[in-house]
Amino acid sequence: MIKVDNDIIEKCKAGDRAAFRSLVLAYQPMLYSLSLKMLCCDEDAKDALQDTFIKVWQNIASYEGRCSFSTWIYTIASRICIDRLRSARPFMPLAGDEETLRDYVNDTDPHRALESSEWVRIARLLAGKLSAKQRLVFTLCHFEGLEVAEVEQITGMSADKIKKNLYVARQTIRERLKQLGYE
Repeated sequence: MIKVDNDIIEKCKAGDRAAFRSLVLAYQPMLYSLSLKMLCCDEDAKDALQDTFIKVWQNIASYEGRCSFSTWIYTIASRICIDRLRSARPFMPLAGDEETLRDYVNDTDPHRALESSEWVRIARLLAGKLSAKQRLVFTLCHFEGLEVAEVEQITGMSADKIKKNLYVARQTIRERLKQLGYE
C-alpha cells in the first residue's frame, strides 16, 4: 500500500499544486488499476481516474486522518466506479472474449504480463453477471489484495456483508467458468 508523507497532504490542503501533482503520480497506478478492473473499459477507467483526482482536490481539506490516506482515496475512487456502473448500460461479452480467456488460461509462460486490453476482455466475460457491490468487493479483496477491515472502511459495508458479496461473486464467476468449460 502506498504511504504519502503527511507534509504532502498538508501542502495539498493549502492549495499547493506541485504537492498535489506528486500525490497524483503516487496514486495514479493504483487507482487506474482499480477503475479498469471495476469498469472493464480503458476510457471509462481513465474518466473515473480523472473524476477521482478532481474530487480529491476539491475535498482534500476534509481529510482528517481517521483512516489512512490510501483508504480515503480508494473510497472516493470506488464510489465513483460504483456510480458509473449503476448508471451505465450493462455490458455484454464480445465475440472474442471467450477466445481471449482460453488463450490466457492455456498460456504456459508464467512471466507473461496480462495486458489491459486482455484484462478488460476477461473481466467483462467473468464479471458481467456481478452486481456493482460484488464486483467492488471482489476487486478490492482479490485483485487489490486488501484485508476485509480496509474494505469495510472503503465501502461502508459490514464485514459480514462483504463476505456474503465476496462469496456470491466467487460462486458466480466459478459458475461462469464452468459454463465456458473450465473446471
